[in-house]
Amino acid sequence: MTSQTPSGRARPLPPEERRAALITATLALITEHGIKVTTRQIAEAAGVAEGTIFRVFPHKDGLVRVAVETALDPAPLLAELAELDLDIPLRERLTRLAAILQLRLTSIFNLLHSVGMHGPPEDSPAGGAKLHPPNEQIYQAIVRVLEPDRDRFRYPLPEVARLLRLLTFAGSHPRITDNEPLSPELIAAVLLDGVREPGAADPDRPAEPSGPDHHADQNPSGPATTGSRVPGSKEHRC
Repeated sequence: MTSQTPSGRARPLPPEERRAALITATLALITEHGIKVTTRQIAEAAGVAEGTIFRVFPHKDGLVRVAVETALDPAPLLAELAELDLDIPLRERLTRLAAILQLRLTSIFNLLHSVGMHGPPEDSPAGGAKLHPPNEQIYQAIVRVLEPDRDRFRYPLPEVARLLRLLTFAGSHPRITDNEPLSPELIAAVLLDGVREPGAADPDRPAEPSGPDHHADQNPSGPATTGSRVPGSKEHRC
């Protein structure tokens, strides 16, 4: 956290750089040690005297809290989503999208578990009343990635983005998955294809009518006949 002056003496880092270095060191340590991490360990990892911490943060809990809030900041995720190539095929693009979301979720799950939290702090940028704006930004970023293939989905893109996040969350949470998370490839496949074999018959759909009387179900004013099609039913693409 210091550099050398021409005379060889240590030059203190600017306050913001010093603060960022302490946060980085804390994040790495609490993932390993949880809230039992000591200020001495943090100081050694950051390369500063222990007293330096208390000139930046009032106490260790304050430093840990700020570190958690920094990890929850959606800005790095949004930047990564913005760099996704929109020209690659849909399935590969959706797989990469799921991988990015899953990596972020996994890191957050591990971090919150390490500090004994069940969710983001209520007054953090990712928690409580402030949750809505970051969520909207993430959804908009996902919609942008899917936009080139808008016509290939049976639902509006905002709903597809919501389904993707729900599936990725459930498929990545260690308790929900019994520590066997879904792969990004499987998440993309389930979202695009479902779980039924292609071409498999729908057991809940009435059989197509056949024979000379099949015209009876085409009369909207006539009585329903056995084997008539469900009104308004039609096939959709993924």
